Amino acid sequence: MAVDAAFLGILQTQAEGEGRECVVGALITDAAGRVFVQKRSATRRLFPGCWDIAGGHLEPGETLEQALVREIREETGWELARVLDVVDVFDWEMVEDGRTLRKRDFEFLVEVAGDLERPRLQESKVTEYRWISAEDLDILKENRSDPDIAVYNLVKQALTLKGVV
Repeated sequence: MAVDAAFLGILQTQAEGEGRECVVGALITDAAGRVFVQKRSATRRLFPGCWDIAGGHLEPGETLEQALVREIREETGWELARVLDVVDVFDWEMVEDGRTLRKRDFEFLVEVAGDLERPRLQESKVTEYRWISAEDLDILKENRSDPDIAVYNLVKQALTLKGVV
């Protein structure tokens, strides 16, 4: 069952009502039940050399679905086909220029349209990509410390939802 735009709107309204900026993540799946990940370049400010999923912050006036469409297209060249499920929602904070920014991250299990064997990666930001199955999960811990295995946990949750873990 797919997640509809009305439900996404409710999630966004709640987050914004609590003073949180929204962030989206796309756990992109293929027909084999694997999840797409990409490795951040060593020059990235946050999580250099770490595996990550497609996603990012909402731009002003954007909905969660519009941000998913944009981020997937920008980072892979694919088109969002449908949002299958909510994998996780979590809050976090960061300090920037002396002020605390409150965020809410929405992680979605999605299907995309396009040539899944040939993503168009942002070469200045990403060095490689992989399709992860249950057997490949441990690679997601590469260059991360034990408490920081969020991508590992998200991909494992997505694989569980797909019924492959």
